Amino acid sequence: MKLTNIATVRKSLKRLPTFKNTETHGITLPSSKSLSNRLLIVRGLSGIPVRIENLSDCDDTRRLQQALATPDGTRFDLGDAGTAMRFLTAFFACRPGIRELYGSPRMHERPIRILVDALRSLGARIEYLGTPGCPPLRIYGTQLTGGEITVSASVSSQYVSALMMIAPTLSQGLAIHLEGAVVSRSYIDMTATLMRDFGGVSVEQEGNTIRIPATPYAVSAAYPVEADWSAASYFFELLAIAPEGNFELTGLSRSSTQGDSRQVKLWKHIGISSEYLPHPERISLSKCHLYKRKKYKEADFTDMPDLIPAFVVACCLTDTHFLFTGLQTLIIKECDRIEALITESARLGYVLTTDESHSTLAWDGTRCPESEHRIRTYNDHRMAMAFAPAILRYPDLVIENPTVVTKSFPRFWEEFDHAVTYLASSQKNP
Repeated sequence: MKLTNIATVRKSLKRLPTFKNTETHGITLPSSKSLSNRLLIVRGLSGIPVRIENLSDCDDTRRLQQALATPDGTRFDLGDAGTAMRFLTAFFACRPGIRELYGSPRMHERPIRILVDALRSLGARIEYLGTPGCPPLRIYGTQLTGGEITVSASVSSQYVSALMMIAPTLSQGLAIHLEGAVVSRSYIDMTATLMRDFGGVSVEQEGNTIRIPATPYAVSAAYPVEADWSAASYFFELLAIAPEGNFELTGLSRSSTQGDSRQVKLWKHIGISSEYLPHPERISLSKCHLYKRKKYKEADFTDMPDLIPAFVVACCLTDTHFLFTGLQTLIIKECDRIEALITESARLGYVLTTDESHSTLAWDGTRCPESEHRIRTYNDHRMAMAFAPAILRYPDLVIENPTVVTKSFPRFWEEFDHAVTYLASSQKNP
């Protein structure tokens, strides 16, 4: 995708303006995919057809919804919906019937053995239909007993969340002992909070042990889904790269259970000030120029790995050197995001490095010749959205396969175009 109107935008943004922009552009974010998918699973397990307000309309949620709406179906194609694959594996394992879960070629490379082994230890019967340890799967659903299990939490928090949500339906409940370094713990906490608030069940968390007794879900009220904090990162990034401007992102709560809400403090180091506003809930973003460029920014992203693409591109284009750690889960995402970010950043002239374990990304200011201003997305929605703001610096930038954003943010390009148009017009009219 080439945004042809960016040539004029680039000219208007070429110089740092000497005025303070007082206008604000509002941006409508999508509903949280993470919350939507968990709510659908809990509702499905409860058997109570309550309404979920502001449910996400992204591809992943739609695929999950379709599978839950046809529980007697024998084969489901989940595409690249990793969350749906993991949640439905556990969901169908404890529901009578035989189902087969398929996905895209990349999905058939993504690991699921930890979850399958845990479910098998509880009495589930699950077969691999391709490469052992990866989808596709054939699941023979049955009533599971529960008890106590130990699960590695160092690969994906979604395995843990999937087990947590089925736990109340098991005859003995479930105690989950988390083994190893826990990644994305905030998502486990999100699942626990939702199960309590929406599902009406008890979830006890003590250290690395989660205990959930056998008890019927008591879903009894509509539940509003807040805006997606992951999607917000691309507009923080866009404003960080632009010389001036003000955005308001609607639907974001200060008390959000989404781990990605913690990004606010990190963006301040890259030139963005934030203020929460009530009625309706939203966050106001503005430029702050009180930071030193070329100063190393070190941060641990163990609990918010989905934000890495936006932060990497923003830091490079603002000449902010960085060392980001806790990225071990990025190699099993829609693509190997460590390798993808290194490769695509080099096309724009930035030399990123990683360590032997591929759990870090760093940039110390080293540049290389630009090869071409064409970004491959690897069928990964976050690669497309993260590199889009780079068009402010590279007006001939091309984003390949731009429709991949529908996985999490169907209206991204519309909102992005409006934001860029606002930035251009605001610079022209001080």
